[in-house]
Amino acid sequence: MTGSLSHIDAEGTARMVDVGAKPDTRRVAVASGVITMSDEALAAVRAGNAPKGDVLGTARIAGIMAAKKTGDLVPMCHPLALDAVNIDFSFEDEGEFAGSIRATATASITGKTGIEMEAITAVSIALVTIYDMAKALDKGMVISGIRLIEKLGGKSGHWKAQGWI
Repeated sequence: MTGSLSHIDAEGTARMVDVGAKPDTRRVAVASGVITMSDEALAAVRAGNAPKGDVLGTARIAGIMAAKKTGDLVPMCHPLALDAVNIDFSFEDEGEFAGSIRATATASITGKTGIEMEAITAVSIALVTIYDMAKALDKGMVISGIRLIEKLGGKSGHWKAQGWI
């Protein structure tokens, strides 16, 4: 590993990074993950008739709320005034994640620090909410593949996960 850990001081103590002198720049982060479930649960979510109601609508709201609370949940994250958070869902009918719902969160800000953690948190909580809303139909659902897909802006510029279409 090269470089130093920005959240550790010279004595090895955890600290919040001082971003006060950094310029405001446009920043965008995209994260994604999936939840795999039984055919019965997937059909109910797709049809909108799961026992607890609108699974994807509730998960979208939960993910947005979570992104707004990331600074409260992740100890070294700065609380950010987000410009936008969007969460999209798609049904994966083929390939490695067939029988899954993919959640993709896009978060944006004009600010001094990155927004990756907000996008990852939004996806994570959206998927956990899908689990909660559909667990009466399938307690064996599996959440996986949560990762940063792309980030734009800031000192490190544009980054995209390899192999991501």
